[in-house]
Amino acid sequence: MQRLTNGVLIFAVTTSDTHRAIDAVWRIEAARLIAGLMRLVRDVGLAEELAQDALVAALEQWPEAGVPDNPGAWLMAAAKRRGIDRLRRLRLIERTHEALGRELESMQEVAMEAFDAPLDDPIGDDLLRLVFISCHPILSPGARAALTLRLLGGLTTEEIARAFLVPEPTVAQRIVRAKRTLAEARVPFELPRGAELSARLSSVLEVIYLIFNEGYSATAGDDWIRPALCEEALRLGRILAGLAPKEPEVHGLVALMEIQASRLRARVGPSGEPILLLDQNRGKWDQLLIRRGFASLERAVALGGARGPYALQAAITTCHARARSAEQTDWARIAALYGTLAHLQPSPVVELNRAVAVAMAFGPAAGFEIVEALTSEASLAGYHLLPSVRGDLLVKLGRGDEARAEFERAASLTRNVRERDLLLKRAATCGSG
Repeated sequence: MQRLTNGVLIFAVTTSDTHRAIDAVWRIEAARLIAGLMRLVRDVGLAEELAQDALVAALEQWPEAGVPDNPGAWLMAAAKRRGIDRLRRLRLIERTHEALGRELESMQEVAMEAFDAPLDDPIGDDLLRLVFISCHPILSPGARAALTLRLLGGLTTEEIARAFLVPEPTVAQRIVRAKRTLAEARVPFELPRGAELSARLSSVLEVIYLIFNEGYSATAGDDWIRPALCEEALRLGRILAGLAPKEPEVHGLVALMEIQASRLRARVGPSGEPILLLDQNRGKWDQLLIRRGFASLERAVALGGARGPYALQAAITTCHARARSAEQTDWARIAALYGTLAHLQPSPVVELNRAVAVAMAFGPAAGFEIVEALTSEASLAGYHLLPSVRGDLLVKLGRGDEARAEFERAASLTRNVRERDLLLKRAATCGSG
């Protein structure tokens, strides 16, 4: 908001403006905040509680005081104060004030050293430690991914549920149980080594890619992409590649994310509207990221990982990256790669992607046949991309009225405002058939 005072144009920040700023800061800083607090309190549930306390303090103070120059540092300082206050209350029962004062002073010094440690140090990276804790073998696979998305991705329970295609209460229970399990087991805040590192890699890779996907195509909200999440997932992936340089699937995942991230600038228009792959200006694709992705894929292949799930998906993205235009894309190879991936990791979502490639390579009728077989798949009942793909194929088959209904259904299922607008626009342009 702006107003004129004594002939000078000044800007007035409203409470709603501040709340939007706080929400943006929280999305960016929450993961680092929780990871840093975890170093101090060694309890993932308590670390998240303290981070939430800091968020409440920001909501109370920033509307009047203004957003600080370094909001992340402000949140960390607020959370640490609350953490030390909580420890003081807990220990007053057992210790004298004098002994407690010495202990808290020592704790504060250790905490400050921990929080000030450079995050780019691959051995001392709190975020990576937090990923491995969230992916600990004592947790179920679903709990590992859900907890890490909550802690590192800053996603709500609803967003995580949509990412997993499972009911929201199921995700909520997984997160609560995971925190309790980790606390009861007193899982150390450290990186695994040797055989334990290898055993936990697949879960970690899954989680990192889920975080990346939430940034690449947000499940909810006003923005179709959240580049900060993509950047964080890429950073974690690159660090992991340095920690496990002989693991081909680590390089496969990094390759996949690098090449997909190269398209981010081309995925949205001037007003933030989504631009689909076939309509993107390929001149906006980041060639540096593409080259980095190619190099990572070459490392994966050299290590014998050409047929790993992430390397296969990276090979698919490579087909797009090498094509100068949508028409020049080798869709037959993409369809074959999806077939290999479906055999390796059977999934209705993979099969839906294969249907798109088959339609592009061999005609819409061939792809439509695959999609029709997926309509009875229970796990896709609330998945908006199924009716979206079906609508696109119906348009190409000249069945406009049916296509319109499918796009409208897809729009009703998505929680992303930008994607909903795009689907409704496509529905409105469908002619009768």
